[in-house]
Amino acid sequence: MESSGIRLDDAARRAGLRQMRMVATGLLVLMAVIYVLTHDRTGVWAYVNAGAEAGMIGAIADWFAVVALFRHPLGLPIPHTALVRRRKDDLGDSLEQFVSDNFLTAPVLREKILDAQVVRRLGEWVREPEHAERVVTEAVPFLVRAVERVDEEEIRILVDDVILPRVRREPLSPVAGHLLERVIEDGSHRGLVDLLARELHAWLALHQDRVESIVRSRAPSWAPTWVNDQVTRRVYTEVLRWAKDIKDDPEHNVRHALDAYLVDLGRDLQQDPRTQERFESLKDRVLEHPQVSATGVALGETLLSSVLVALEDPDSALRSRMSSALESLGRQLVEDGRLQARLDAWTADTVVDLVQRYGPEITSVISGTIRRWDAREASDKIELHVGRDLQFIRLNGTVVGALVGVTIHALSQLL
Repeated sequence: MESSGIRLDDAARRAGLRQMRMVATGLLVLMAVIYVLTHDRTGVWAYVNAGAEAGMIGAIADWFAVVALFRHPLGLPIPHTALVRRRKDDLGDSLEQFVSDNFLTAPVLREKILDAQVVRRLGEWVREPEHAERVVTEAVPFLVRAVERVDEEEIRILVDDVILPRVRREPLSPVAGHLLERVIEDGSHRGLVDLLARELHAWLALHQDRVESIVRSRAPSWAPTWVNDQVTRRVYTEVLRWAKDIKDDPEHNVRHALDAYLVDLGRDLQQDPRTQERFESLKDRVLEHPQVSATGVALGETLLSSVLVALEDPDSALRSRMSSALESLGRQLVEDGRLQARLDAWTADTVVDLVQRYGPEITSVISGTIRRWDAREASDKIELHVGRDLQFIRLNGTVVGALVGVTIHALSQLL
């Protein structure tokens, strides 16, 4: 369809060029006919004859000038004619230099990019829900292909050669301590404490014999057996009641003591060298276990599979969140003037840097393309695009020549 459209455009240009040539040539013929009919006549006809003569001269001169741009007039190898064919490469170089000097300069590019307000327009477009959803829909196939290309071996290399060595090198105790402090402040750990309290009470309730066996093993051998049994059952009953109180009372002192311990631990992880050393030593022992790598690979595969399923589901929460994030970003780009200015400046700097670095390669397409053209083909192509307008030079030359001829004849009569 594109090549067909180009052919139709060329056909229309060729028809327009042919029509204007006929008009310009017809005007020349008209001047010639008037000149012949008014030859050797006096009075007003003498002025008409002079105008027709000068009009023919102007028409022929401008015809010569126009034709000389593209070919040799009448096929004669007159010097400095067929300029486009002879100097095709020079014209390409000049056009390349013109584009480089006047369009691909840092001030011009920066001004155009900033005036275009690309960031604001992008924000206005993407904040519309249907547009954000369209972006996500168009991006999903590329994301799916990218996820599918990641195999188990690549995940293993990532885990073994990148993630685990980096975790070994980086001290994690300050990070862990800061995270623990934030968790305690927010109370996010209370669900885990509740779970542990319930499980402890349930275990004690189901394993009375084991607990009593442990307590009895610590009883003195010289005490009577019935005394040890009574003490053991009493200890078990108190321990079970104590575990139930911890489970049922959110404000139990054991819970508060645990919170205080965790707060101290978080602070020590950030500030106490001995605690930090013990934590890092524990970290190294854990990372040296072979199962850590296998677990990391399994987690990676599970994560990729989950992402793939979510991407392929049009109604998934992931795609909804992606669309919502784009809408939110669009609104922020429109409403936050400072962000707009920063991104516009960054975009302008990036484009200017790319053009300054790769500008010669970009503009060399112009001269390279023109060099590959055949001289005759290049001349015909340029004439097809500008030849119709050049015919007006012939028309103007005929009319102006005629007026000048009449003026000169009038001045000659006065003198």
